[in-house]
Amino acid sequence: MQFFSAGLVLGAAFLLASAGPVIPASAADGGPVPGLAYPEGPVNPVPIPPSERGLMTVTATPWLRVTSENHVLEGAIFDREGRLLFCDVTARKVLRAGADKKLETLVTVPDFAPGGLALHPDGRLFIAALDFTKSLGIICAVQPDGSGLQTILGPERGFMPNDLVFDSKGGFYFTDFQGTATQPDGGVYYVSPDGGSVTPVLPNLAMANGLALSPDGKTLWVTEFGRGLLHRTDLADATTIAAIGSIVPYRFTGTAPDSMRMDADGNVYVAVYGQGRIMAFNRSGLPTGQILLPGREKGENLVSTSLAIRPGSRELYAVTATEGKPAGSMIFSSAAFAAGLPPAGQR
Repeated sequence: MQFFSAGLVLGAAFLLASAGPVIPASAADGGPVPGLAYPEGPVNPVPIPPSERGLMTVTATPWLRVTSENHVLEGAIFDREGRLLFCDVTARKVLRAGADKKLETLVTVPDFAPGGLALHPDGRLFIAALDFTKSLGIICAVQPDGSGLQTILGPERGFMPNDLVFDSKGGFYFTDFQGTATQPDGGVYYVSPDGGSVTPVLPNLAMANGLALSPDGKTLWVTEFGRGLLHRTDLADATTIAAIGSIVPYRFTGTAPDSMRMDADGNVYVAVYGQGRIMAFNRSGLPTGQILLPGREKGENLVSTSLAIRPGSRELYAVTATEGKPAGSMIFSSAAFAAGLPPAGQR
């Protein structure tokens, strides 16, 4: 009896499968066919993913228009005098802006486009710069006034340095922005304080991009641009990953994670390229908030690449540009969860 019932069920299933798709009566009669429909109002070109719509959300306010042209901006940090430093990638310059919002060119990098900045404990400014057309890059350094440009890591080394961060000993980590999602040739490397060795720490990454280091030097954060990943890595020492110390706590939806910064409470802030927003994560890598840039719903200010938090203050500044529209390049401001960290060597 049970076998007979099962046979009837299988037979019915076969007949239904053979009959083709079920067509609603209204459609069969020539009536309207139910389907997907946009909600009322304009369609946002960069909608917030459903899983992130419940995050604490604020909108940043304009602070400074850098140029009326659409120059890509990057590498925002603060110097020891509290001035905002950042890169004009398009013009191959490192710019500086004080509280008076007066723009100055600190240094122009010949042949390479600067994108990442970090302060050495001795006060020098280190610059990661790229030539995308030749797939080459350098790390160079200048004095605080922009003089004495010197090469630290030359193009002959074969890296494409994108960003960098110092530890308290004067060594630094840098990201190698090589590879693709299917060919992860990039990674994170550590340069010893004396500059004598370059050691791989996190190899096989697709376009390794942003970096942040916890104040105790034991946790390294990395964004992987090519695969949309946030990496949290516990370190046994400067170049060794601790046992069970490497995880991917978050995968981004849509366009890619770019540069990042950390605050005094251990929160990590990631600029999301192409989305006009900054995402904040707690020290475990769980998303806790987001800062939206004005105009994103109209396709403006979406090239959000970097941010900086003023040391000792909750003031956060995000650099961005608009692609394909004459909206120019901007710096926006907002409040962070906690105060910014001082540069390495001053903590």
